[in-house]
Amino acid sequence: MTDATHDDTIDWHRFWTDADEGDRADAAPSAHHATDAVVDFLAETGRPDAFADVGCGPGHVAFAVAEAYPEADVVGYDAAEPVLAENRERARDRDADVAFERAVLPDFDPDRQFDVVFSYFTLCYVREVEDALRAMYDAVADGGYLVFNYQNRLARAHWRRMADEPDEYLGEDSQFDADRFEDRFRLLLDGENLLSYERIHDALGTWPQSAWSVVDRPDTRWAWRHHPLVFVPK
Repeated sequence: MTDATHDDTIDWHRFWTDADEGDRADAAPSAHHATDAVVDFLAETGRPDAFADVGCGPGHVAFAVAEAYPEADVVGYDAAEPVLAENRERARDRDADVAFERAVLPDFDPDRQFDVVFSYFTLCYVREVEDALRAMYDAVADGGYLVFNYQNRLARAHWRRMADEPDEYLGEDSQFDADRFEDRFRLLLDGENLLSYERIHDALGTWPQSAWSVVDRPDTRWAWRHHPLVFVPK
């Protein structure tokens, strides 16, 4: 693992050190869009003995999985030490059996395997996106799943409009800071790490499948065509 956070985007150590409540909500999209879907996915596919959340941020998914499956070994990984320290304190306060460790994609070598490796809204910050996919897939045990979302050409087109028209898309009601938007999503805006079903298949040798083929799509409107949530069986 490298010593830096994702150096192609913003400084995540500084982000989490200085983060206010708005920043924390901004950096936790899984809390709004993926937590229930992941717990439902696990219910449909079988109780995991071990679950990893890569790019866990404030740990919403990791804590939810640990609550739903108290016998499971749950580990959250993130690049930024400040958020990991907050998560460890939160785990102690809740008496939650969740561990938090540091990992910086595209490197991911936990020296173990998990029944499910999950990553949400993290690959958009990684230039070597295919290397990151392969590293996470290597950490999936036979019979398990890699579950993640990714950004495609539709996402790039929409977010390019957001960057080009900040007054319309990045005002006070936006979940993103207009001043940091282009730096934070530089790789996505430049189209350097976009994915597709074909590119995922080429990287892993197995076709991804839509998570919505297993669980119900949430009623809450979200750009699922722009940011597909998929799983790849091992």
